[in-house]
Amino acid sequence: MKYELSQRFYFEAAHTLRRKIDSEGSLRIHGHTYHAEVTIAGKPDPESGMMMDLAFLRQEVEKVREKLDHHFLDEVPGIGPATLENLCAFIYNDLKATLPNIHCIKIERPASGDTCCLLPNED
Repeated sequence: MKYELSQRFYFEAAHTLRRKIDSEGSLRIHGHTYHAEVTIAGKPDPESGMMMDLAFLRQEVEKVREKLDHHFLDEVPGIGPATLENLCAFIYNDLKATLPNIHCIKIERPASGDTCCLLPNED
């Protein structure tokens, strides 16, 4: 059997964005509440019964959350334009060394109904 284990978090951040539609508001500094979820997949260790200690998963997720929460995303190295896709990639790249079995990184902006999911092991 294979399991998925997830940790959710949220962060508040501001950014600008150059785009062709709704560009006037996007060019000005504005902020969002982002909800993110990191999901790992695998098999539990037969001895501990855990795929990963949730305390370790929360610890690693907190490290990346601190890089994003209450920051101006345009100035965070490694994000590029602060799109949902780039935020997913940033979180994945930040965590992949310590969480090699990442199955999905999901970012949502509930207020606008937008969601993006990065599935790193799919082509």
